[in-house]
Amino acid sequence: MGLRLRGCTALVTGASSGIGAATADALAAAGARLVLTGRDTTRLDAVARRTGGRSLPADLTDPAELAQVCDAAREVDLLVASAGQGWAGEVTAMTASQVAGLVALNLTAPLQLTRAALPHMRRRRRGHLVFVSSIAAVGVGQEAVYSATKAGLRAFAAAVRHEAAADGIGVSTLLPAAVQTPFFDRRGLAYDRRFPRQLDTTVVAAALLRAVERDSPEVFVPRWLTVAARVHGALPEVFHRLAGRFG
Repeated sequence: MGLRLRGCTALVTGASSGIGAATADALAAAGARLVLTGRDTTRLDAVARRTGGRSLPADLTDPAELAQVCDAAREVDLLVASAGQGWAGEVTAMTASQVAGLVALNLTAPLQLTRAALPHMRRRRRGHLVFVSSIAAVGVGQEAVYSATKAGLRAFAAAVRHEAAADGIGVSTLLPAAVQTPFFDRRGLAYDRRFPRQLDTTVVAAALLRAVERDSPEVFVPRWLTVAARVHGALPEVFHRLAGRFG
């Protein structure tokens, strides 16, 4: 059985826009109480007003501000780690600070939030952790560091799932394809492919909520990506050869 959303307390990171904001809307509609964190204070406050959530502005790459969000994570039933940032281009073109920033936001922050939230979920024997990874976790050219952080997040979630299962704590990983969010503007390269088409954030948020309610370990959005993932797992060389040819 998954987590009952009505009446639960949820912490959503990256809630000021994109998948995080859409998830906040969906959780509010399902009757959850929300703690929302993000870097854009104006947008975050707007999401908090329309969902009735509590706004907790924070830069998760800042250790002191991350610690404040970790304090809030100790009181929640549902942690949705959806904050993320990309960077497009050759890995050698990245600065050391850009690499560190991606790792801090995409990987270190969810790890630390999990460390904060999980012991209290175990005591209550109630809770669910959701990690928003990406199909890029299989390894995408021109996005080496981003791919590494999302692959690391996927592996972390799988390991925590083993550790937490005996205590009745659910763990889900979401692996979406390209989504219509400010992500592509911020990474420095617009999304210009005709296929696959970009997903609406509401589609991703709906899949996320279903994963929590059904206690699904991994969910690919759209679902046909499950086939690509299986090819990658069974025939990685063939997968990467095809990816190199077709993108």
